[in-house]
Amino acid sequence: MTDNLAIAHPPIIINEYLREKIDGYFGSGVIKFFPTGPTNIDDLTENFPDAVDDVFVVYDRMFRLRRQAFPHIKQEQVLYYFYKKANGMKELVETIQLVQDLMDRGDESAQEINSWLSQKWIAQGMPTATRNNIVTGNSETFDKITIAGEDFLLPYFHEFRIFQLEEARDIIDFGTARTWAGNKMIINYDWHNPAPK
Repeated sequence: MTDNLAIAHPPIIINEYLREKIDGYFGSGVIKFFPTGPTNIDDLTENFPDAVDDVFVVYDRMFRLRRQAFPHIKQEQVLYYFYKKANGMKELVETIQLVQDLMDRGDESAQEINSWLSQKWIAQGMPTATRNNIVTGNSETFDKITIAGEDFLLPYFHEFRIFQLEEARDIIDFGTARTWAGNKMIINYDWHNPAPK
């Protein structure tokens, strides 16, 4: 049986890791992640009213130019826009610092997220997904993990690096009646899908 719904999408794994670690630090659900889209802050807060007082993050996956001949280790970036109502700057500042602490230690950060992911996979009963290779057409079996009811192939991370962009002011939506604070950050990561079983 082929499970074509299990895909490789590392940003979901990274988001879940950050959500769990940051929520664990604050002691409650204080961070929400949304994929990028043609929306504004008011649309997000009206559609998700329970997130109005939380730090929320809009993210976008970006593929990087491959600079090496070996095509299987992929180099990507995820762009994060962090938002918080201006009356709650402490949580935004702390969240940004926690992301830096977690994700800016190169291969140590990669080892920690791989260990966390392995524990989740074992706790879920070590599930697998069978798919047809799009190039060869052959059936292949990969390890998978379920997050928020969706299946994802289990990635292996090699290294993480982060940097903050200076254009933080351009992410604030001045058309809204609320006052918001924002921050913009990029996480670089190298990863691959382990070979099929």
